[in-house]
Amino acid sequence: ATAGPRSFSAAEVRARCAQGACLVSCHRRVYDLSGFVRLHPGGEQLLRRRAGTDVSAALDGPPHRHSANARRWLEQYYVGEIEPGDEQVPPRGRTGTGVGTSLDEEEVDAADQTLRQTDLCYKTVNVEKDLVDWEKPLLWQVGYLGEKYDEWVHQPVDRPIRLFHSDFFEFLSKTAWYVVFMVWTPVVLYLSWVSYTSLAQGNTRLFSSFTTEYSIPVHKYYFPFIFLLGMILWSLLEYLIHRFVFHMKPPASNYYLITLHFLLHGQHHKSPFDRSRLVFPPVPASLVIGFFYGVLRLLLPRVLGLSVFVGGLCGYVIYDMMHYYLHYGSPKKGTYLYGLKAYHVKHHFEHQRSGFGISTRFWDYPFQTLIPEETFKKDD
Repeated sequence: ATAGPRSFSAAEVRARCAQGACLVSCHRRVYDLSGFVRLHPGGEQLLRRRAGTDVSAALDGPPHRHSANARRWLEQYYVGEIEPGDEQVPPRGRTGTGVGTSLDEEEVDAADQTLRQTDLCYKTVNVEKDLVDWEKPLLWQVGYLGEKYDEWVHQPVDRPIRLFHSDFFEFLSKTAWYVVFMVWTPVVLYLSWVSYTSLAQGNTRLFSSFTTEYSIPVHKYYFPFIFLLGMILWSLLEYLIHRFVFHMKPPASNYYLITLHFLLHGQHHKSPFDRSRLVFPPVPASLVIGFFYGVLRLLLPRVLGLSVFVGGLCGYVIYDMMHYYLHYGSPKKGTYLYGLKAYHVKHHFEHQRSGFGISTRFWDYPFQTLIPEETFKKDD
């Protein structure tokens, strides 16, 4: 059975943090963020520096005002209360510990004993009050939520999702990040070689189906530029699919469209840190990839279409790897990926109708879906 909330003294909080845990308080409520520190968009070190302190002021910013979803997310890690009269946690000591440097050995031993005795299973979902039964596969339930679906799916939780009754289909719906790299990278390398050697034969000409007199030869030296064009086209396609397919708002009265939306993308917004559902499984991905290859074959000469296709496929692999990293990586502050991680997390927690660029924010500019920068006014 899961232990209920308990009382913490400031000494216990200090001792637990000294052992490597990351406990913070907010208005006397204590939260154990130990399992979340690497996922925090502000970086692990930021949370480590706040370990053992009250974060109520930090939640309001600057530099970032946390959304209602972020505050709801915090409640999943609630473990107890600071004892009355003991609210003021002592100031931080060494950098990165968030606690004083002088700790009584008895305090550490007592906290270690408490750690072994206390069940710290997080209250990720209030099973009694939630709109679905988390003990059963969710895919066939969400369609009945109707008008409540959109709000429900955009209130993220930190727990894995089961979609199907069938273990076989459930297995096919999950993928480790490295599987995408292992499956598609050899395909990209092989098709790149085929494209380059085919262009080297000198038989590929643009517009040859319309005219032979004015057709344009495509030399092998053009391959890198055609490949790059494919990557750019993928980045646009990534944006368009994310915005108009993954973020369509299904009609409240349509059970099947709600179910389809949850299968395609809603489950990712409901559980954004389910590591087995952050990349596209190879089996359904192969069907989509095959469709786009067919389209390019119809529009372009065979070798030219293949060259564009392989560039787009490379862009897809980079996108999937980046998407996983933006959720589970801990990029260094000030880097491009650090800003992109914060941008993507804002999309999940607050700006679900904007910020559709994942591997790049470029297309959010011309389509005017850029997430606005936060501004803070000084209090009088």
